[in-house]
Amino acid sequence: MEKQKQIDILSNLIAIQSVNNHEDQVADYISSLFEPYKSQGVKIERVTYAPHRDSLVVTIGKGEKVLGLSGHEDVVDAGDRQAWNSDPFKATIKDGKLYGRGATDMKSGLAALIVAMIDMLESDSVPGKIKLFATVGEETGEYGAAQLTKEGYVDGISGMLIAEPGNEMSEVGFTSKGVIDYIITSIGKGAHSSQPEKGINAIDHLIDFANEVKPLMAQFNKVDPVLGKLTHVQSLFNGGEQINSVPAKAVIKGNIRTIPEYPNKVVFDALNNLVGKLNQKEGYELSIRYSFPEEAMPGDANSPFIKLIKKVHDQMYDEPLVANGQSGASDGSEFLHAKGDFSIALLGPGNGTAHQSNEYVDVAVYHKSVEFYKQFASAFFE
Repeated sequence: MEKQKQIDILSNLIAIQSVNNHEDQVADYISSLFEPYKSQGVKIERVTYAPHRDSLVVTIGKGEKVLGLSGHEDVVDAGDRQAWNSDPFKATIKDGKLYGRGATDMKSGLAALIVAMIDMLESDSVPGKIKLFATVGEETGEYGAAQLTKEGYVDGISGMLIAEPGNEMSEVGFTSKGVIDYIITSIGKGAHSSQPEKGINAIDHLIDFANEVKPLMAQFNKVDPVLGKLTHVQSLFNGGEQINSVPAKAVIKGNIRTIPEYPNKVVFDALNNLVGKLNQKEGYELSIRYSFPEEAMPGDANSPFIKLIKKVHDQMYDEPLVANGQSGASDGSEFLHAKGDFSIALLGPGNGTAHQSNEYVDVAVYHKSVEFYKQFASAFFE
């Protein structure tokens, strides 16, 4: 495919404002790119998560061995438009860089996978069965990947390459931390602040939780050799109605980044037990819920899958590929629950500008990533 057409595909993806929603428009566009090849056995499946939120599974080629390729359709909000030097939803090229929301995270990776697959179809060189998983809701909980996994679309794959930003194709992620977002609600009883004995202070009880949860989480002190320690941050606190009233309700939210040494259930049990212990005190009414928890993704830097990625990379790039861990979660945290024995890796053309103003991708890196994906697919099926 001509390089300008590759740019056009990426630009068209960026123009779709799939900010935590409207991924169906991305699915529409990707479908339109593969529709002309249906006579070659291309299979296009739409999987609706919610209105205007469609994941897509595109299958090309044949065979028992299956290579999974994945990219998410959603992006984060552009934030303060004044902080951008150009329209975040209109791809702008300057000094060899293409700017736009999602340019790095991760519409460039998604576009590169699409272009690579279309190139294989056009040249009649599809080396085996390849499935593209374009997912909804990655930025807010990986629920598109969770749905595809639960409904069996990912079962039976032999390896999964996710085109998440890889420091301009120089770093491959093979393991990542998990995520637990918890929300604690404290219910008290309102009263006039001049007569606090008539009320129950919800904030006081929540502060008790906040003080006890810190040393509790500190007990999870194992250190993963790649990912480091489990981390815990109390990130949001809201409570009360007005300054001269005893607060009847308060809420605290926390974020935990887990490691493979501590499955999420172990952390859930610790938090649930703390809430239960506090609720044994007179007047305490605390409840806990979790928002889209993700397991840590274990991995092996010396797996055959990672070794193959490094081999292909060494043939194309001057600098060696670095295998590392990711502090943030990805769709891989959900895909790992699919049936089968397979490895997952994260490698894409993006860089460190994800979620920032003036997010960009290096144009040359983007073009070369297309060639990498094609060569890797060929090597995978050899």
